[in-house]
Amino acid sequence: MKKIVALFSGEGTNLANLIKKIHLKHGAIVCAITNNPEAGGIAKARVAHIPVEILDHRDHESREAYDAALVELIGEYNPDLVVLCGFMRILTPVFTSNVRSINLHPSLLPAFKGARAIERSFDSDEKICGVSVHWVTDELDGGEIILQKSFTKNPKDTLEEFSAKIREIEHEILPLSVIKILND
Repeated sequence: MKKIVALFSGEGTNLANLIKKIHLKHGAIVCAITNNPEAGGIAKARVAHIPVEILDHRDHESREAYDAALVELIGEYNPDLVVLCGFMRILTPVFTSNVRSINLHPSLLPAFKGARAIERSFDSDEKICGVSVHWVTDELDGGEIILQKSFTKNPKDTLEEFSAKIREIEHEILPLSVIKILND
């Protein structure tokens, strides 16, 4: 059995999706790690009987110190793949050079790297928008693309409607990417 560690920071909607589409069928998620002790995803993982580790970034003096602790914690689970599903941290080479990981990003990279990608994409003049799954590297949202899916922006959509389309695509392509990688 291939093993996955999932990293998340918030409500855990993409984590819940991975649990539903991959974990419940294959038992693949061996641990869910969050940097946020208040993250909603904690309850979602626990309901699925997935061990949860809380590693609060505020307890470390630097990004590098946090990433070193994170790498060590991940290493205890010896995963085949680490999946960032809403993990809201900029990772340093301490992490990126030691952990085989993928990230879900709510834009068609290389457009709208970094934070607030949904809002920036929505506010842009781009006619085609979408979601990317990519390998994590030292460059923020700059790793090789694994899978992308796009849609044509409807100028009449509200931000909420646009965001819902993004979430729907995220829930489709993240599990597909994980399965593709683990089967290769």
